Amino acid sequence: MMPQRILLIQGHPDASAPHLCHALAQAYAQGAIAAGHEVREIEVAAIDFALLRSQHEWELGLLPASLKPAQADIGWAQHIVLFFPLWLGDMPALLKGFLEQVARPGFAFNTEGSNPFGRKGLTGRSARVVVTMGMPALVYRWYFRAHSVKSLERNILGFVGIAPVHETLVGSVEQLGDDGIAKWKARMRALGAKAA
Repeated sequence: MMPQRILLIQGHPDASAPHLCHALAQAYAQGAIAAGHEVREIEVAAIDFALLRSQHEWELGLLPASLKPAQADIGWAQHIVLFFPLWLGDMPALLKGFLEQVARPGFAFNTEGSNPFGRKGLTGRSARVVVTMGMPALVYRWYFRAHSVKSLERNILGFVGIAPVHETLVGSVEQLGDDGIAKWKARMRALGAKAA
């Protein structure tokens, strides 16, 4: 496999202490680097930015200077991996706010003819979504239909041309124990080595 440019986006909103999301991202990075891939990381919780409050601001407002490096990293990447905990059935609001800010017209998509969203700006990139949760992953996938992850894949990543998108759901995190965490970290290292 040719070396890939991989961007890890850490979406856990608490940067004050390491969480399982951080351990999984670190393991993914270790596997990727050992296999010769280039890796960059974004810690969303460490970036100071305002939330968007209007369509006008999203379409015509300036991207906050603090997010310009993040947008450049997204443009650089061939494969993007998002890590976040499931909060109230969805991604944390901070990560959603980050994605709203960086996925701006002129970057994430462009006008084509009379269609303002006609040309997807991030085609040629693949992604993986890694989500941790308290409930069993099977319950989230089958009972709740993994609705928020599917929405992220279809309405955000797919909308801007990122495909294919794969997912890893890590359920029952409070019951994992050291052995369970070690197994998930090994899986992440293997995925990182394959840039998958």
